[in-house]
Amino acid sequence: MLLSAQAARHAHRLLAARADAELIPCLSSQGPLSMADGYEVAKNIMDIRIAQGETMVGRKIGFTNRAAWPRLSETEALKEPIWAPLFDSTVRFAPDNHGIQSLAGAQQPRLEPEVVFKLGATPAPDASPRQLADCIEWMAHGFEIVTCPYPGWTFEPADAVAAFGLHGALIVGEPKGVSVETRRNLGEVLGMASISMSWGRDGVMSLRGAGFGSDVMGSPVQALWHLHAMLQKQPQFPPLAAGEIITTGTWTEAYPIEAGQTWISAFSGIILPGLNISFV
Repeated sequence: MLLSAQAARHAHRLLAARADAELIPCLSSQGPLSMADGYEVAKNIMDIRIAQGETMVGRKIGFTNRAAWPRLSETEALKEPIWAPLFDSTVRFAPDNHGIQSLAGAQQPRLEPEVVFKLGATPAPDASPRQLADCIEWMAHGFEIVTCPYPGWTFEPADAVAAFGLHGALIVGEPKGVSVETRRNLGEVLGMASISMSWGRDGVMSLRGAGFGSDVMGSPVQALWHLHAMLQKQPQFPPLAAGEIITTGTWTEAYPIEAGQTWISAFSGIILPGLNISFV
């Protein structure tokens, strides 16, 4: 277990690397780093950001594809997804599902298409996936820009937890209200849906890839439930609450992005508009 002073040093080093858009060696290369250690660093970062005036608006869930878990760690087997706080400084809305996003200062940025939920009610501590769905006020499509302060995107899962959960920014499309009837089968509907991703320059687009809601822990609703369950075991962090925005994990691989590209997404199997975002 990290000493509190070491966790604080790691936190300040990661914040400085982000501010200066610099790459640093993995924390785990400097000594053993457990998942609990990673969350201790993350807690330090959360407290510092709040003290500096940022507002926590929700959470991001990462590593939701179980098939990738064996490849993510050589030291500690990954048993569940990871999560990180979201702050108002890195979340923006694209009301017409179009937008322009700067990549200035982003460390090795990649793009992940996700489904975003807003909680309209605080879930009970023992809420089931269905009961969690009943707490969802709206859902939207989102592009999460993930970034990595470690060279070559090489790290242990605990390194990722410490480094903001690899979160850079979140672009949220037009929210769609979730009716009582929709909530009853939301997990199943999202699990059967798919998404396609296209990219290009100067108006010339080509298909880049596709993915499925079932790749996200079986369904984004199931990913939300896993986050809720994790937080019950982490009393140092606040539990989920009404008003939070939750981005639930990527439906595809994380695509490298750069300025000058435009990315467009489209869903099948669910009535949810895609996004059209140009990066500068």
